[in-house]
Amino acid sequence: MEAQKKAYIYALAAILCWSTVATAFKIALNGMDFLHLLLISSGVAMLFLASILLYKSQLQKAFRGKANDYLRSAGLGFFNPFLYYLVLLKAYSILPAQFALSLNYIWPISLVLLSIPLLKQKIGWQSILCIIVSFSGVLVIANRGSFSSIQTPDTFGVVLALSSSLFWALFWLYNVRDHREEIEKLFLNFIFGFIYISICMFLFSDFQIPDNKSILAAVYIGVVECGIAYVFWLKALKITSSTDKISNLVFLSPFVSLLFVHLIIGESIYLSTLAGLTLIILGIVLQKFIRKSNTIE
Repeated sequence: MEAQKKAYIYALAAILCWSTVATAFKIALNGMDFLHLLLISSGVAMLFLASILLYKSQLQKAFRGKANDYLRSAGLGFFNPFLYYLVLLKAYSILPAQFALSLNYIWPISLVLLSIPLLKQKIGWQSILCIIVSFSGVLVIANRGSFSSIQTPDTFGVVLALSSSLFWALFWLYNVRDHREEIEKLFLNFIFGFIYISICMFLFSDFQIPDNKSILAAVYIGVVECGIAYVFWLKALKITSSTDKISNLVFLSPFVSLLFVHLIIGESIYLSTLAGLTLIILGIVLQKFIRKSNTIE
């Protein structure tokens, strides 16, 4: 099989894994609070990543970094997995899954907005229009398609879901400057993230043993969300002839996620959710097209 076909298979496998996570979040949160879920899933992810590094004989190498590497991991680990998932899981505990997953998908636009003050980048009127298109999708989802009255299910939950996209964008901006091997630095990030959530649990919650179904869902999240899917995606990026050929496949993920949410959890998917999500992705795709055109010029 040619390399590009393998790249598509790995990419689609990663996307399929990511598409199941929203459903797993809701199943796990039915039997535990978001702090318990974050503690278990991040701990499982940390162990899973350690096993991968051990298999590749790279585990000791991960602990041979300089002091600055550990400081960087401490900072990145605060954004992801700690702060990003802390806010996102709280949003999932408040909102229907379809709202939380759709609103979180605004992160590429958040990335563009944050690059203005942090990277001193300038954006033109075309990019501004793309941002407006995406945020109009946010309004459609949050207000359930109504423009005559406020229909938002929970304003705090909507704010949390949108905030999680900011934290992920911040993590992404600082992570791309870290040139260490991807799985090694992700493993160290999860070590620090696990420390943060453990402290948070000690201060604000009492650990209780959840039911078996919730524990299995939490373990699934740790293995699939931050383990298997990530490895598949890195493999696809490594062997593809062009990153663009597989990166656009990511836009399938939220729609497949909605399908799983409907079939497994039983949520009725609003037409406004589909319309709003389409507007969000349209703005992101147009933004990518504009940036690519400007690069060529």
